[in-house]
Amino acid sequence: MSTWSSNKVKVNGISLHYHGTGGDKPPLVLAHGITDYGLGWTRTAQALEDEFDIIMVDARGHGQSDKPEIGYSAGDHAADLAGLIEALGLTQPALIGHSMGARTVATLAAEYPHFTKRIVLEDPPWRPTEEPPATRIQQFQELIAKYHIMSHAEIVAFGRENNPAWDEAELDLWAKGKPLVSPNVVQFVDTSSIGWRDIVPKITCPALLVIGDPDLGGIVTADVAQAITEARPNFQVAHIAGAGHNIRRDQLAAYLAALKPFLQEG
Repeated sequence: MSTWSSNKVKVNGISLHYHGTGGDKPPLVLAHGITDYGLGWTRTAQALEDEFDIIMVDARGHGQSDKPEIGYSAGDHAADLAGLIEALGLTQPALIGHSMGARTVATLAAEYPHFTKRIVLEDPPWRPTEEPPATRIQQFQELIAKYHIMSHAEIVAFGRENNPAWDEAELDLWAKGKPLVSPNVVQFVDTSSIGWRDIVPKITCPALLVIGDPDLGGIVTADVAQAITEARPNFQVAHIAGAGHNIRRDQLAAYLAALKPFLQEG
């Protein structure tokens, strides 16, 4: 990681921060989930950097990127990602997104199909039935307020309590992103009720949907995954047993084993 670069680009009137592993290799852009940040991908990036030039972007409202008052819909995030790809001169990079980032990546693939050649979606917020977002908005508001008054050690302890199987390095990275989150990001939750049926039919590139176990906190159910693959033959599904919503953090080895063959196809 000592050789990774740290830079910013101007897109859509804001400054987006990113880390890059560098090298003359195929580009791979990673988009994190809500309340996370780019370096939350560190362990995944370390496992893939020999094969890819990896760009880990801080979404607006997160990390070291600007935190505007408005503009947190999936469309806004996808436009930011498209702007980043264009600003860096990347040619159809592969994209991986987790949760909010997965919905961002899916939206980009649907609305800007020439910007990517293949995508990986790690447990996007595609629920079996749409539900009013008010409860989830309140939960995120309370969590963000809590993170802003907790010490790093307290956030790590909180993470460890809820995710006892996580690697200590993962907990440390996860905790570092939490105080950097703007309360404005909860606007994404208010605009995230659009389900997979509205966006998946527009995605034409190869796509890998990575899902966990709903009883451990995973969002995408086996029934939803099956419906997606039946509707769109360009989609593959990888189920990672023993993982919840944070699939790569719960089961990194199995996650990478599913990821690498798909990425290498491109």
